[in-house]
Amino acid sequence: MPAACDSVLEDIEDIVSAEDLKPHDRQFVRKNVFPKVRKRNSQKNTQTDDDPPSDSIIPGAQKIWIRTWGCSHNNSDGEYMAGQLAAYGYKITDNSAEADLWLLNSCTVKNPAEDHFRNSIKKAQEGKKKVVLAGCVPQAQPRQDYLKGLSIIGVQQIDRVVEVVEETIKGHSVRLLGQKKDNGKRLGGARLDLPKIRKNPLIEIISINTGCLNACTYCKTKHARGDLASYPIEELVDRAKQSFQEGVCEIWLTSEDTGAYGRDIGTDLPTLLWKLVEAIPEGAMLRLGMTNPPYILEHLEEMAKILNHPRVYAFLHIPVQSASDSVLMDMKREYCVADFKQVVDFLKEK
Repeated sequence: MPAACDSVLEDIEDIVSAEDLKPHDRQFVRKNVFPKVRKRNSQKNTQTDDDPPSDSIIPGAQKIWIRTWGCSHNNSDGEYMAGQLAAYGYKITDNSAEADLWLLNSCTVKNPAEDHFRNSIKKAQEGKKKVVLAGCVPQAQPRQDYLKGLSIIGVQQIDRVVEVVEETIKGHSVRLLGQKKDNGKRLGGARLDLPKIRKNPLIEIISINTGCLNACTYCKTKHARGDLASYPIEELVDRAKQSFQEGVCEIWLTSEDTGAYGRDIGTDLPTLLWKLVEAIPEGAMLRLGMTNPPYILEHLEEMAKILNHPRVYAFLHIPVQSASDSVLMDMKREYCVADFKQVVDFLKEK
């Protein structure tokens, strides 16, 4: 594998580098957009001819700071939103102070992440920044007092982030929290072929499905991501091929539960993985994200073969949660300790 790939197998939150962000040139002509006339102080103008006024309400002329908390699925959503905004002409900046608008992409799994999200909202408001909220916190609990009056982009509506940002810059509050459906059937989410700005240019994070089949008693993510909805295999393979053409050397598959993939569309995880393996070029690798024990138990033999493939990392994230069957039952985890041991022992042996 190329040397450039040697050091990228880290946790996704640890490899963020805003220096890699290179927004596309502005693609839209604004001949029908007219900014409001505002009085200005007669002080020396220090801006360059290329920079719009900092208080401009011309859509696409502002600087946006994006902050994402949480899992790789959330990071992928953040990359998609950054890509769309950059394609429209917004400048994505890593300097929160110079940004005109903050896009805060939240995580609801742990209290500290939610606390940081809440504090960031307060800081943005104190700094007179425009704010757009995304991620699992506002999706699951949009009526929280501290979210009142703020624009929200739902987890299945990230392909409309430009609309929400535009309206927010104009001073409006927009909330898009609906689910994407096709003839009444829930879809996996936004299109996979949207523009993207990767935090690490060598790694493409692909969400293969959203939501899950369980109803764990302690889980707040379920309220945000909902029931299982899988992307078709052909769309996922096309996204992987496109990513490799763009210079990516690793594909990370993610979701709330990768093992449940395909159960809603008549297929399964091993079938998807074999199709993806066929598309992986020499020198590139595939990595599989978190899955729960019950769904791997059904495919142990196939999963062992896949994880032994030279272009697939021998890595699998399987949470045990508790070593007590009674606690697992109270948590509604739908497996016992023996199931977890069977999965681990079998894969280690193979």
